[in-house]
Amino acid sequence: MRVSTYMPTNESVLSGAADPGSRTERAYQRLRAEILQGALAPGERLRAADLDARYDLGLTPIREALVRLGTEDLVLMESNRGARVRETSPEEFADLMKTRREIERLCLAEAIRLGDSKWEAEVIAALHVLTRTPLPDFTDPVLTAKWEAHHRRFHAALVSACGSEWLLRFWNQLADHSERYRMIRLKGPLEARNVQAEHQAILDAVLRRDMEETIALMDAHLRETEVAVQLAMTTPVQA
Repeated sequence: MRVSTYMPTNESVLSGAADPGSRTERAYQRLRAEILQGALAPGERLRAADLDARYDLGLTPIREALVRLGTEDLVLMESNRGARVRETSPEEFADLMKTRREIERLCLAEAIRLGDSKWEAEVIAALHVLTRTPLPDFTDPVLTAKWEAHHRRFHAALVSACGSEWLLRFWNQLADHSERYRMIRLKGPLEARNVQAEHQAILDAVLRRDMEETIALMDAHLRETEVAVQLAMTTPVQA
């Protein structure tokens, strides 16, 4: 199964004469990106007419995209009230990350057992690109999206050799929802943390085929992110 990552596209270069299927895909990608990046805030009402004015893609493609996002639990469809972005909460995030860690352990264990040299090369290449992508200050959405895309590629590469389409499907959904929450953290002051060193340590353990160490390092990596996000969610915003 091919693991998908999101990289923003320049919609202005796409023809306005595209077929409805293309417009639906474009509406889906735009909405999905803005939800994951926090441009559309948790709980925000999603009115098709407002979104059409924003994207100029047509009401039908936007409605179809909202339904598709509803199946991914990124959007909540409400009877007679339209749609809204899924809310966030500390309780849901704790449950999400607990599940993410469990799935991550399964995926990593199988990837280390089954992965070949091509898998190793992809993981190395993904981290190489990530380490050469400057950490943005998170005031620039373009730089943030670029770093996030490369970050997602590295994490996706690590689990890509697990040999199970179902595990990868669950992993991708959990990673999507984790990204929604991580953007909450990235919008605030960042704690002193060497994320690049954490990634390198994980890669080194993978290349040694040290399953226990890889899983332990990834678990710690995810827990650090969880603690930071929970702190951001529960700390009152200073006036």
